[in-house]
Amino acid sequence: MDLSRKLVDSNKTHSLFSTGDRVLVAVSGGPDSVALLHGLYEIREELGLDLEVAHLQHGIRGDEALKDAEFVSVLADRLRLPFHLKEIDLPAIKAQAGKGNLEALARDERYHFFARIARQRDLRKVATGHTKNDQAETVLMWFLRGAGNKGLGGMSAVSPMSSDHDAAKLVLVRPLLEFSRAEILEYLDEIPYRLDPTNEDTGLLRNWIRRDLIPQLEKRMDPRLITRLAQQAEIFRDEEIVLQQLTQAQLDSIRLGKVLKRNLLVAQPRAMQRRIVRRWIAEHRGDLRRINFDHVEEFLDMIGAGPPQGRLSIPGGLELIKEYETLRLKQTSRNSKPIRYSYDFEIGTKLNVREAGMTISSELSPPPVSGRPTSLFEAIFDMADLLPTLTVRNFRHGDRFRPLGTDGQKKLKELFIEKKVPSSVRATLPLLAMGEEILWIPGYGRSEVAKVGPETKKILYLKAVPQNC
Repeated sequence: MDLSRKLVDSNKTHSLFSTGDRVLVAVSGGPDSVALLHGLYEIREELGLDLEVAHLQHGIRGDEALKDAEFVSVLADRLRLPFHLKEIDLPAIKAQAGKGNLEALARDERYHFFARIARQRDLRKVATGHTKNDQAETVLMWFLRGAGNKGLGGMSAVSPMSSDHDAAKLVLVRPLLEFSRAEILEYLDEIPYRLDPTNEDTGLLRNWIRRDLIPQLEKRMDPRLITRLAQQAEIFRDEEIVLQQLTQAQLDSIRLGKVLKRNLLVAQPRAMQRRIVRRWIAEHRGDLRRINFDHVEEFLDMIGAGPPQGRLSIPGGLELIKEYETLRLKQTSRNSKPIRYSYDFEIGTKLNVREAGMTISSELSPPPVSGRPTSLFEAIFDMADLLPTLTVRNFRHGDRFRPLGTDGQKKLKELFIEKKVPSSVRATLPLLAMGEEILWIPGYGRSEVAKVGPETKKILYLKAVPQNC
């Protein structure tokens, strides 16, 4: 098989490389990565590539692992390519971490190493030897574990180095995704490579899929199963791109600043609700690790039904907060304490209430006060019924007041429920008080106390405005 020609064709299809690209080739010593290195070496001048080689020795297989590293070192030297080696003790790393899958830890260590070398050497692309068979195994593995379109799309020929957030410009390329393992072995007919006996251990899920499940499915269903699964992954990837664009557009259409409009979210089909919530969370967290199907369904159930206000913890230190018709995400803090403030407010002055992001101004004037107040963020009082110094504080449990135009008292909590005041707003909302008497709740109402009437001789005018206005 003419692997080099097929690589050139694959490059045209997927835009893997540009002229002058400096590429770090990840080589384990196995057949796939050795074929990748030889193939890229053969076309390096045609495509204008500058190649370097990297190998991570995990410290798992003793002398055999050392022989792998030596093999790759000799190969790189024979091709006169720069070689980068890192040796780690993966079992010790796993023991220190206390948790985690050994395969996943090994993968993370590899990609961190590749990214570090690429940055140090000013290399912009990292090439790995994943094949069509790896693609099929990945699709089946994600299907068995449970995945959406993104997982079932498997691996892309070109993708960002997502394992390293500091290396935004690094690109991961997989030039062999259109090659079957049989084609690779045919190409390597007279080229030496190393074999890893741990790949025969069917106690590992991927190995079991490769050695047991796929052969049985090929025999029972279709000898071209590998190709069909790779094609299916391509369909899922292409459709996922379209769905991501639609999801982003829908998310943007239902957000208002940092919050989402609940009614517009629940009006979406359930499938789109899932995608919007996941994308919204990913925007805040940077990833969706440990967010599974059950989490998302629990979020949607709370959003769509249940009490008008509620909270749900999200793995990764976030809370999803439902406040009537708004939804927001908040970073949780174990050390956070309830907000509690109280300020003396001298009549005729201005008070900045930092906790509420609001400034309250006051002035005295003789009657009449023409055209005032114009909104619930303004209020007027008969000064004769007030003390010269009032209090501005936030809500306390048990607070009551006498709404304008009524005879009896009302719990402030009941007013907040009626007015659908979000809990987060209640916590910081400034209240004007005289002793235990609540006089004014900016934006929501004033008390029956100190009403302006025909006998009023001096009027107190108050106005509350956001501090950014």
